[in-house]
Amino acid sequence: MEKEVSGIDPSSFTLLVSCPSGLSPTQVSVTFSDTYDRISHPDINLENSISEIWEQRSQNNKSLFNGKKFRYGGCTLHNGGGSDPEPRLCLQLGLTDYRTFVGTNLSPLWERFLVPSTDDPVLCQHTSSPLGNGAVVETLDNKIIVLQRSNNVGEFPGHFVFPGGHPEPQEIGIASHQYDKELTDSINGEVSREMFDSIIREVVEEIGVPPSSLGFPAFIGISRRDLNVRPAAFFFIKCSLDSKEVQQFYSSAQDGYESTQLYAVSMVDLQNMTSTMPGCHRGGFALYKSMVESKKNNIT
Repeated sequence: MEKEVSGIDPSSFTLLVSCPSGLSPTQVSVTFSDTYDRISHPDINLENSISEIWEQRSQNNKSLFNGKKFRYGGCTLHNGGGSDPEPRLCLQLGLTDYRTFVGTNLSPLWERFLVPSTDDPVLCQHTSSPLGNGAVVETLDNKIIVLQRSNNVGEFPGHFVFPGGHPEPQEIGIASHQYDKELTDSINGEVSREMFDSIIREVVEEIGVPPSSLGFPAFIGISRRDLNVRPAAFFFIKCSLDSKEVQQFYSSAQDGYESTQLYAVSMVDLQNMTSTMPGCHRGGFALYKSMVESKKNNIT
């Protein structure tokens, strides 16, 4: 198959939305609709390459599984004012799957799926763009948890990342858009809750700490890796354990195979590690830094 090499820095990123005040679940809503599903590319050969790449990858890696994912289709942010002083965010989500992600965003031809536009939903209308998630977890002794990815993972082996993964449609019983329209509000609410439930689940599975040690997640924004236009929502979570206790729990983490080492680092050390982070996670650090600076400014 034809290959193209991108000259984009793997650690470069774009911030799609920043919420430095940190949004609670009551401030984040979801519109889940097929309106935000991927649009097929008009180039039939490029469109057919999705299946070709998946067949090739799945033959080489028998553990690949084509699960459903939520597709990021944009968002609207209301910064507060007037009768509603609180900032509020509405996420616009569709459905996609891992197969299409591998065949578009992770394809060597991924740049050909893009539409020239400064509007992100238009730019990425032909890509799978599943919405990932990541957590900036702060320990009781004010250290931040960072994982080093194992060499067995598909994306960015050996790189530093925050714990995270994806919100999962199957966790709330969604397999398609085929549901009674009277349930639309209920479905939107369930998807919104899954945004917050999933990041707690990912942290527990990846670093092994008990759920009771984690505070409520605060949504701080969405970062997109410029390479492969990969979007991820980031959350700030306070942990009631100190860094030594977290290290002890990590040794028995359920998804420990995805990483080889856990680091509990200071803000300065974390900043130095960002050059070896994938762009979406480096953007997660930028969102966290913005939150920290916002809190300082509010105190002073």
